[in-house]
Amino acid sequence: MVRGLYTGWTGMVNEQKRLDVITNNMANSDTTGYKKQGVTSQSFDDELTLRIHTDNEYSGVHYKIGNMNLGVKVGETYHDFSQGSLRETGNTYDLALSGDGFFTIQFTNKQGETTTKYTRDGSFTVNTEGYLVTKDGDYVLDSNGGTIQIPGAQTAVNVTIDRKGTISVDGNELATIGIARFDNPQALLLYGENMYDATEAAGLQADDTTIVHQGYLEMSNTNVIKEMVDMITITRAYEAGQKIVQTMDETLDKSVNEIGRV
Repeated sequence: MVRGLYTGWTGMVNEQKRLDVITNNMANSDTTGYKKQGVTSQSFDDELTLRIHTDNEYSGVHYKIGNMNLGVKVGETYHDFSQGSLRETGNTYDLALSGDGFFTIQFTNKQGETTTKYTRDGSFTVNTEGYLVTKDGDYVLDSNGGTIQIPGAQTAVNVTIDRKGTISVDGNELATIGIARFDNPQALLLYGENMYDATEAAGLQADDTTIVHQGYLEMSNTNVIKEMVDMITITRAYEAGQKIVQTMDETLDKSVNEIGRV
């Protein structure tokens, strides 16, 4: 009976986690390059149930009753890296990717530590020194891992970026934007700020198949309507868990306060 309370509670915790993920997806439905997350559920491992010999509890003899399960738990949180729709902006430094690649970013944290991050958010600009940067001021890296400085970027130069990510200024090739691909993108770790950390298991490699679109941005791949439907389903499942806990509590109350008096 008490195990029923625990089983109902694990179901509620699982649904709460799923609801948190869906809420985050909906909050980022307008975030450029955002990839929605999902949650899998799995049952706890079955436990072998044993009964101690009733004639001599110290004999060490056990009898197998069967298997029991202690409820459900979150299996894993994963990312859906499917392609988002492209929105035309016409801005020179707005870039969108078609394919599996990621932009390579030189990220500097508040402590001044510099690391390499990866993102699908191509809403770039140039700073006062002419370097290509993210909207937060982090440097966009080229195919050789260096920063990209565009001469005369603040003036009326003609900057074009082709489908391979090659930047040309007034017809002269300057650099190629660094685009990375991963054999196992599910092994990427979400850092925050719409960027990812690469792990060894992700299998980092150079990419020459992803297409770069200048003057476009990739939108979030979150389907708000589907997320709302899933939210309703999760809410109902959570309420079912509440009902189980309430029923078990009422049963225990009767056992202690009514049957126990007889």
